[in-house]
Amino acid sequence: MSKIQLQNEINRLKPLICDIGRRMWQRSYVDGNGGNISVRITKDWILCTPTLISKGFMTPDDLCLVDMDGRPRSKGGRPPTSEILTHLAIYRNVPEAGACVHAHPPHATTFSITGVQPPKHILPEVEIFLGEIAVVPYHHPGSPEMAEAVGAAAPTHRAMLMQNHGAITWGEDVETAYWKMEILDNYCRMLLLAKAAGMIFTTIDKQGVAAFGK
Repeated sequence: MSKIQLQNEINRLKPLICDIGRRMWQRSYVDGNGGNISVRITKDWILCTPTLISKGFMTPDDLCLVDMDGRPRSKGGRPPTSEILTHLAIYRNVPEAGACVHAHPPHATTFSITGVQPPKHILPEVEIFLGEIAVVPYHHPGSPEMAEAVGAAAPTHRAMLMQNHGAITWGEDVETAYWKMEILDNYCRMLLLAKAAGMIFTTIDKQGVAAFGK
């Protein structure tokens, strides 16, 4: 990718990342300065949200360009998210990952803070678009240990609950990564509503999932 192509791609993605940040904030997936978003532009360059900013009020100029070691590569501006190491671990372990979204959606985070893995084989959409949802053991947010744990789970899980923290999803592009976050939290919301009403979950078999995917 030439420098001009790189800059054009950065210019295209910045408003989209800001828009997704607003959507996350409007849905109460993040509060304060929580959550972060990143997009892999090339093998060596990552565009990400900055630290200490509300995701509902970012502007394109707030976004950061970093390398695969998390070092800022753009002059001036804000420093990158303190959790960039976790995003980079996903990119290193999953070649097809093009973007990551981390948030604290309330229903999914309810499972996170209890350490309970959401059950499988309930909704075909979840089976198709998310697969099994992982629960990653707690490590300090932004730490190398957290990055290592998430990176190890990412190749076989597109949605991960970070225990006592929140959720992270990855996709081929930033819209897809965000959609997975919506699917994850909505699924957890349905499970909690059914549980609160004292209802028993019914399950679907593999044939039902396969038929849905056709």
